[in-house]
Amino acid sequence: MSSRPEASPHVPPRPARRSPRVWVRRAVFLLAVLALWEILARSGWWPDYIFPAPSEVLLALAAGFQQGTYPVGILGSLGRLVEGYLIATVVGLSLGLLMAQQRWLKETLGMLVMGLQALPSICWLPLALLWFGLNPEAILFVVVMGSVLAIAQATEDGVRNTAPIYLRAARNLGARGWQLYPYVILPAALPSIISGMKLGWSFPGLGNLLLMGRELNDMAQVMAVMLVIIVLGLLTDQLVFGVLERRVRDRWGLLRR
Repeated sequence: MSSRPEASPHVPPRPARRSPRVWVRRAVFLLAVLALWEILARSGWWPDYIFPAPSEVLLALAAGFQQGTYPVGILGSLGRLVEGYLIATVVGLSLGLLMAQQRWLKETLGMLVMGLQALPSICWLPLALLWFGLNPEAILFVVVMGSVLAIAQATEDGVRNTAPIYLRAARNLGARGWQLYPYVILPAALPSIISGMKLGWSFPGLGNLLLMGRELNDMAQVMAVMLVIIVLGLLTDQLVFGVLERRVRDRWGLLRR
């Protein structure tokens, strides 16, 4: 009687971690950007009130947090942002699935979605102000319209690009109709859907602070608010979309080891 070696238990692979060199490269790049910014600001080509130095922007940034205007603006915008983004995600996923399954919707509504997606979110602001006035509903409308089209298009592309072999295998195993969606189609389209959600994400808050900086001709405040929005976008990408994307890519064996 021949003996066979025992099979080793399956150990799931660990997600790839970023090398310290990545953070070094990023730090060097940011320092180079700040140095170039400082050189241009001190060159005298533009007045200080048009192109302030990084030190002035950092002072404006510190003053905004000390006075509490930035935290209040951020917290006041997050509620509307999350609400609008959740609405856009539900509507976008539904539209994308319908366009992927109904050819006549792809040829009609899909054409409209693709055309409107080329519009930047700021283009919806005049319509929002005319239709809703200066109130939270206008911001909610801009958030939804700025996100729903990208999510719908990415969902439709992901569903249509599902490998036919997955569908044939699922049907051979007995899956039919709606069962294909939670077990085959949506998991296969998930990387594309996450990409669309990342493209649809935006932070339209702190608008009052930007407007105040423009009216006061205070470019340092304008740039400080822009830096806050950039940092919030990077944190969201790293802590939410980045984690979700890495887990999906690891699940599908797409991460480099």
